[in-house]
Amino acid sequence: MTDLDTFRSDTRAWLEENCPPEMRKPVKSDKDVCWGGRRFTPSSPEQKQWLDVMGQRGWTVPDWPREYGGGGLSPAETKILREEMRAINARSPLYSFGISMLGPALLKYGNEEQKREHLPKIVRGEIRWCQGYSEPNAGSDLASLATSADDAGDHYVVNGQKVWTSYADQADWIFCLVRTDKTTKQGGISFVLFDMELEGVSTKPILLISGYSPFCETFFDDVKVPKKNRVHDENKGWDVAKYLLGHEREMISGMGLGEGGRDTLVPGAVAAIGLDDAGRLDDPILRSQMALFQVRAKAFAAMSERFIDELKAGRAHPAQPSMMKYYGTELNKDRHELQMAGGGSDALEWDSEATRGGAPARAWLRTKANSIEGGTSEVQLNIIAKRILELPGA
Repeated sequence: MTDLDTFRSDTRAWLEENCPPEMRKPVKSDKDVCWGGRRFTPSSPEQKQWLDVMGQRGWTVPDWPREYGGGGLSPAETKILREEMRAINARSPLYSFGISMLGPALLKYGNEEQKREHLPKIVRGEIRWCQGYSEPNAGSDLASLATSADDAGDHYVVNGQKVWTSYADQADWIFCLVRTDKTTKQGGISFVLFDMELEGVSTKPILLISGYSPFCETFFDDVKVPKKNRVHDENKGWDVAKYLLGHEREMISGMGLGEGGRDTLVPGAVAAIGLDDAGRLDDPILRSQMALFQVRAKAFAAMSERFIDELKAGRAHPAQPSMMKYYGTELNKDRHELQMAGGGSDALEWDSEATRGGAPARAWLRTKANSIEGGTSEVQLNIIAKRILELPGA
């Protein structure tokens, strides 16, 4: 066998031995999703076991360097691991903004002390991160942010407000954009990290139409942030911010792939609508819409795999994350629209145990934010038009 064949065989055997049966079943609720962190309470012993064994092996982030806690796998080996996990329906052991956003930025811009301090904790799920970017008057025009960081010798004094801070009320640390120079726009921004338990940090959940509150307002009142927690040079945070946004958009685009590629549309529709005499979904219009969606989803999955390969090899176009983010979020919204259509009136139910507290309807409402968060669809289309299609500006 080749080295990759051997790796696949060994990986398959290891997963079979170490992935608990409970972690091969679909996620039942938000509590079934592992985000880690200091306040994390596992939904089951199996969830904690799965996080621990994968974290110890570095396979929560298999392609990060071993010296920072990662798995040290090559792109080909990482792909094989993902394939073998999908083959047994293994859940992701850890979801983390540290993995999908902060980690890549630290690997590129962080100093050695910052990498060794933060990356291993991210790999093991010990610290949960949130993102301090958007402000009440700085959304799409993020560079207009006003949260200030005044120089106080060995630390900054941070004052201001962030908004739409996902899970800020549950996070341990925040990666945050602050203004260290008020005389220039992009050139006056710095990128800092700090503990959410520092004096002067407070959060307030924002209630959404879904009834859930993943988003928060976050307030900073004379928060003392050590300068050693600044990533990259002072006033050069916009470089870090843009790089991180590319990875954020890649993460958000992954919603278009659904639950690990599982078909969640047809089974639900069959239960609500039934089958015709030929064994097909007994609604020809909805059946054709679902078939078209599945073709689009397969095409997107193939494109995603190619994009990830190009990204790891350093050949991806800088604007590709915008393309992926736009299409992935539209695909995710379409998926939930079809789930609602296939579920009939039962899908509109809001409180019963049968629908897990109205999970389908609440998830459908939540997807409306997909085309806003991480950069609006309109902004992504402008980037695609300018950077990829090279269309003339207005």
